Amino acid sequence: MKDHAPSSEIILNADGSIYHLGLRPEHLTDFIITVGDPERVAEVSKYFDSIDVMINKREFVSHIGRLGKKNIMVISSGMGTDNVEILLTELDILANVNLSNLNPNAEHRTLTIIRVGTSGALRKDVPLDSLLMSDYAFGLDTLMHFYGNKKNMLYSEHARQLQQHMELSFEPYCERANETLKSLLTQELLTGNTLTCPGFYAPQGRRVKLPLQFENYHEKLKSFSFDGGKLTNFEMETAGYYALGKALGHKVLSTNAIVANRETQKFSVHSSKTIDKLIRTVLSKISGLD
Repeated sequence: MKDHAPSSEIILNADGSIYHLGLRPEHLTDFIITVGDPERVAEVSKYFDSIDVMINKREFVSHIGRLGKKNIMVISSGMGTDNVEILLTELDILANVNLSNLNPNAEHRTLTIIRVGTSGALRKDVPLDSLLMSDYAFGLDTLMHFYGNKKNMLYSEHARQLQQHMELSFEPYCERANETLKSLLTQELLTGNTLTCPGFYAPQGRRVKLPLQFENYHEKLKSFSFDGGKLTNFEMETAGYYALGKALGHKVLSTNAIVANRETQKFSVHSSKTIDKLIRTVLSKISGLD
């Protein structure tokens, strides 16, 4: 970031909080749980040992407190990588910009961010109501096309392979989970590779009224492979978390409660219990982080 960003680029509210999130630097914690649904914030924070601050601003609901000896925050993003971009950018500003003069801080502060979300499985061998963490994530949205570091991403070849396989008119992007966070949950969760879609219906192959652009969409996705890996599930945020989070210098992992299986065409009747199990599993491992 260049020195002294103008106030049109980093916008503050009258109380000194960052524009969309409504948070001030003193609210920020090093450990952050993110969820999509604002109503899920309370389902996470009920397991905190204390809740000290609660802030509601648009779809960004924040509960800040303590879990054991750690300060921790849970915050909702809403759906889609457009909201993820706002969330990660403003969290990074709180961590790494002096809001009194809008200059970058001399030392970088690294945040640890774990997404606790829901996802649909693409294949039968990812069971309904299982818990999955995303290793690679492929973005079908355009978010990273607006950032200058896209060409420097380590996994661009995987993205080009997906483009060719699916005969897409645009190049997706691909990024990977933080290895330290991934190893923390290896024994607890399945490991998969996630497709992040720019919508819930047609981009995930759901035909409701309008015709779809791609024939045999699910079958082609299932047949895609890269370095021996295959796509396992899809949702609407993970690739944005991985690509932008890594570019900003933060540790990010996306975890998923599998609440639908598109191959068997079934939706979980126990989705609330599955999401709660994922929340408890992730929080139980937070104590293992430095």
